[in-house]
Amino acid sequence: MRLKLGRVTTMVISSAPMAREILQTHDVSLSNRHIPESITSLRHHELGLPWVPVSDPLWKNLRRICNVHLFAPKTLDSNQHHRRRKIQELLVHMGKCSEKGSSVDIGEAGFKSSLNLMGNTIVSMDLADPNSESAKEFKESVWQIMVEAGKPNLADYFPVLKRVDPLGVRKRMTGYFGRMFDVFDRIINDRLQDREISGFVRKNDMLDALLDLSEDKEEGMDLFLMKHLFLDLFTGGSETPSSTLEWAMAELLRNPERLLKAQAELEQVIGRGNAVEESDIARLPYLQATVKETLRMHPPLPLLVPRRAGATVQVGGYTILEGTQILVNVWAIGRDPAIWNDPDEFIPERFLGQLDIDVKGQNFELLPFGRGRRLCPGLPLAMRMLHLMLGSLLNSFDWKLEDGVYPETMEMVEKFGITVQKAQPLRALPLPIKK
Repeated sequence: MRLKLGRVTTMVISSAPMAREILQTHDVSLSNRHIPESITSLRHHELGLPWVPVSDPLWKNLRRICNVHLFAPKTLDSNQHHRRRKIQELLVHMGKCSEKGSSVDIGEAGFKSSLNLMGNTIVSMDLADPNSESAKEFKESVWQIMVEAGKPNLADYFPVLKRVDPLGVRKRMTGYFGRMFDVFDRIINDRLQDREISGFVRKNDMLDALLDLSEDKEEGMDLFLMKHLFLDLFTGGSETPSSTLEWAMAELLRNPERLLKAQAELEQVIGRGNAVEESDIARLPYLQATVKETLRMHPPLPLLVPRRAGATVQVGGYTILEGTQILVNVWAIGRDPAIWNDPDEFIPERFLGQLDIDVKGQNFELLPFGRGRRLCPGLPLAMRMLHLMLGSLLNSFDWKLEDGVYPETMEMVEKFGITVQKAQPLRALPLPIKK
């Protein structure tokens, strides 16, 4: 459908065949991004991977660095010990809550763990440490950036208002970005100093890899660009796994028989209470199906990141004019009854007979991370983190809803922003495993 949002013409794509036209047939012409005014004012669009035009050599270089040096399987395998340690700390926290009989805010716990998993994978340190003032400030900045990004901004739809910043979005975002850049400056400078010390032991994280690239002038990586890449990685990589984890736990607690199936598979393959390793994920088809079903029903970015037509194209008999904003409604596609039987029901089993359906952009009926040139570059890490967190929570504890909350009366209302969050946070009680 065609909408007129202020001065911006917007096309909304809500079917798998039309998504194929947009994201495959016309991907070259429709791969640019509709850039929010808050990003434009900070010039992050000139260096941020999600915003740089795909025709720009910088985009191609950043994408290559992500695929070859940061998110390649070999690289992720080499630093999985960081994530293993953070998962163990998450389980220790859950164990303490279990001993006290206190419930846990799954979304908040998942966000802290995701941020620390990202922090240890990228810079070998926690960024959600409650004892660190800089870490608390960083965590708050990430949260607020996600909040601001999800709010409508009048200046995006009425260009005449850009200079006055009527809602104060530019001012607030400038502050949040600045705080994050300050943290990145300290981390990068500390590492550079450490690397000058005789006997320095490499941490083999993403920061080491990027600093190596910065020493090679042909790679096109410098410290300023590195900070912008970190900004994209942390803001995009901490919220997505945590919100998906919360939805997965909510759906499983609302469907106890499927929770038992997931735990039975973990018990059979790994052993109840044993640690879940990243190498185990391939042997856990029901856990994989549970994650796919969660992403089908609750895609992290319901409309993906808005695109902008770089040329006038014909799609399905309609004309999309150059400059049009394009929203791909993957939320609606994931609940299309023409594709999915009982689309509003949580049925992981639907994927057990269709293991070839994945979330990597090859299947247009399931596109939680986009497709083509704009496929989320951090997808390999996000999927490892998500399976690892969910599998570990399910295999280490039994779970019960808070007193007074029952599966049939659970609140499952969605709160739409840049991501789809659960309007009422999920609180659940971790219980010791029954022997």
